[in-house]
Amino acid sequence: MTGRRQGMALLALAWLGLASLAAPAAAATDAVLARSDPLQSPQWAWIHKELLERGPVVFDNRVKVTGPAFAEDPMRVPIAFDASALGEVDRIVVAVDRNPIRPVLVFEPLRVRPSLSFRFKLEQASPVRVAARTRDGTWHVGSAWVDAGGGGCTVPGASRRDGSWSRTLNRVEARVFPGLGDAGARVRLRVMHPMDTGLVAGIPAFHIETLVLADAARQPLLRLALHEPVAENPIFSIDLREAVVPGMTLAGHDNNGNRIAARVSP
Repeated sequence: MTGRRQGMALLALAWLGLASLAAPAAAATDAVLARSDPLQSPQWAWIHKELLERGPVVFDNRVKVTGPAFAEDPMRVPIAFDASALGEVDRIVVAVDRNPIRPVLVFEPLRVRPSLSFRFKLEQASPVRVAARTRDGTWHVGSAWVDAGGGGCTVPGASRRDGSWSRTLNRVEARVFPGLGDAGARVRLRVMHPMDTGLVAGIPAFHIETLVLADAARQPLLRLALHEPVAENPIFSIDLREAVVPGMTLAGHDNNGNRIAARVSP
């Protein structure tokens, strides 16, 4: 074996040695997190690894998560969260442990409060997670348990059943209301879209991927990355820090490349 090949072999062995040490360490971290999870969910380790990239985690009751004890309509389960008590938050991830598609959305509250209300699909009774990342890189996780009869992700939506989705696709309805508490104003957005999960026979995944709310200068106020479990014709309620932001626009696209563009007027 040449000197170069010997060197490469030694590097490979060293890498394998480091990998063998890293795997037990990661498993140990997952075990500690599983024990600390207030809802004791076996799926939590996957969420921490895949969606939070094994970042430092604190289960924190300052992240307020509000949802129904029982979801009467598993295709439109209302959920609201507020992480304002944490101070500066740069990213929020929402996930459902027992859904066949666990990630729901990612919210970047650039110039709005780190709070949001919307609806999502729920396949079965499950923990719902809201993880808010502060500037130091720590994920602060709030949780709620929502019971359900099931089937929210694996049946077609109403607009898919009656065929109306094609006539209203990506139409935007928007209203601006006076703010609640210390919020400057509240924006309510509705985007018409079937939000198909791809788990219904013969209907491929078809969903909004991104939404950006911006001011008149096209500077983003917030960004949303959406996944299939967001409810059909999604509605979002957002609290602005400012009283009114004139000239707001909403832009985005779905996974088929269809564009979303609308003005948001008071």
